[in-house]
Amino acid sequence: MADAGKTMRSGLVAAGILLSLLVLPSAASAQSAGRPKPSEQVWVAASPPPGGISWAVLESTREIQRQKDGVTLSKPAFSPKVKALAAKRIKVSGYVMPLQNSARQTHFVLLAYPPDCPYHLNPAPTQFIEVRTSAPISVKAGVQSFEGQLVLGGQDESGIFYRLNTSREL
Repeated sequence: MADAGKTMRSGLVAAGILLSLLVLPSAASAQSAGRPKPSEQVWVAASPPPGGISWAVLESTREIQRQKDGVTLSKPAFSPKVKALAAKRIKVSGYVMPLQNSARQTHFVLLAYPPDCPYHLNPAPTQFIEVRTSAPISVKAGVQSFEGQLVLGGQDESGIFYRLNTSREL
């Protein structure tokens, strides 16, 4: 009886190994079929809309940090390219993170990169824009594009460098 159990376990192990050898190559080929690995596609900034601003321009701002009573405060050192956009209407794309308890939003954060965890968002101040729209928008999965007046901020060390006012969805 013990030999029969050993034989059955050995047969199951062999079947498992054979099955994994058959399945793994097809999974690997599916992943290498031109689609990026999940780790590669997450950290790609949203592409700008036609005539829009690239996140690379906004990320060219340098963040100056200091500690005060155990709290990190930060303010911007805007690049010349970013300074040139102050108070102008710009177009930008990103991932909407709602701030209101509603299906439609007029106040939200636009993220450069897709959020990977709703409990641990950690974009740098150069990787998000606080947005206020003239009319409510629906939050969709994936990239959304907006046009609005860019306001440069953060000199108060709040960590909010960019705001987009009187915005509309494109």
